[in-house]
Amino acid sequence: MSLRKYIIIIFLAVAHTLSAQHINRIDGTQITRDSLDRRIAKQMTRANVSGLCISVFNKNVPVYEKAYGYSNAQEKKPMTTSDIMYSASFSKAVFAYIAMKFVESGDIELDTPLVSYLDKPLLDYKFENGKGYQDLKSDPRYKKITARMCLDHTSGLSNYRSEEPDGKLHILFEPGTRYSYSGEGMCLLQFVIEQITGKDFEAIAGQKVFRPLKMTHSSFISRDEVADKLCTGHDNAGRCYPLTKTTSPDCSASMRTSIEDFSKFFTVIMEQKGLKKSSYKEIFKPQIKLRSKQQFGPNSNVETADNDKIELSYGLGFVLMKTPYGPAFFKEGRVNGWQHYCIGYPDKDIAVIIMTNSDNGESIFRDLLSASIADTFTPFYWENYP
Repeated sequence: MSLRKYIIIIFLAVAHTLSAQHINRIDGTQITRDSLDRRIAKQMTRANVSGLCISVFNKNVPVYEKAYGYSNAQEKKPMTTSDIMYSASFSKAVFAYIAMKFVESGDIELDTPLVSYLDKPLLDYKFENGKGYQDLKSDPRYKKITARMCLDHTSGLSNYRSEEPDGKLHILFEPGTRYSYSGEGMCLLQFVIEQITGKDFEAIAGQKVFRPLKMTHSSFISRDEVADKLCTGHDNAGRCYPLTKTTSPDCSASMRTSIEDFSKFFTVIMEQKGLKKSSYKEIFKPQIKLRSKQQFGPNSNVETADNDKIELSYGLGFVLMKTPYGPAFFKEGRVNGWQHYCIGYPDKDIAVIIMTNSDNGESIFRDLLSASIADTFTPFYWENYP
């Protein structure tokens, strides 16, 4: 081998090693893996975050995937990237993907009223869990709700009936006219899909996404065979919440998944695979402009132009915005003991997923998003983040 060839080989090997030690960020800068590692550990200690998993994407695939802290702080059980977390509203992003499969097959259309797919009137269906639709008997506007309205949160349905003062399901405004986050809307679409297929949603999810993507630790119900991999949620003081068992799948919130599994799903979304181009065009098309001051709470009913500059809007399953580095899409998940966030920058092929089993998780999102991929554009106030 000539000296010139030898030098070239050494140069390429060194370049590859240096590249492997760095993570590319959307602004063209880099951060070393060691620096990010120290940053995460420091912020978790400062904010008393019990456990955290992170997956950073370069060129649309995870290049940094790591677990920190405890899956159960009381037992001092270390977190791993294969441990299963309650994903909360990350479920909705997966459900949107599944729903578009049925749009592609022609089983449903985005703008056809959902009641037209049922064999009998919606109000005639009985539910063992008491979550039927009889509450809507005096409000025929339910007949106007479509799949698109369920996926972009314009159905008008309450977020969850349990949050209403009377515990009943209501239509809050004319379907299709404004945005209001609604788990109930998603669940209505889930019910219609189950009626069309004659299958339970857990079986549908396995067929459409979990098995094809080899998400072996993911499900919408509790599974005894992976019970040893379950994480525990923690409150602000680091105390463990009791584990709950789910026997009925809820497409809007009940998914259990690991960072390894959810990264497989997010890779498909980043690469825009698994669905037709027409489906991704709908997913990433602004369906409704978001003009609320915040996503949740009293300010969700206050209109503002604060986010017009970033063109904040809802697509199908994801929130969308414009940034100096191109469009971005994101989704959060939050419930007692669990706080998660993911964001993708498709023009840069860069993304990050953060999953925590702690009520303190959101308090470090701002710092970790900036450190990992230089995301300073997430509308933190609108997201109700600290």
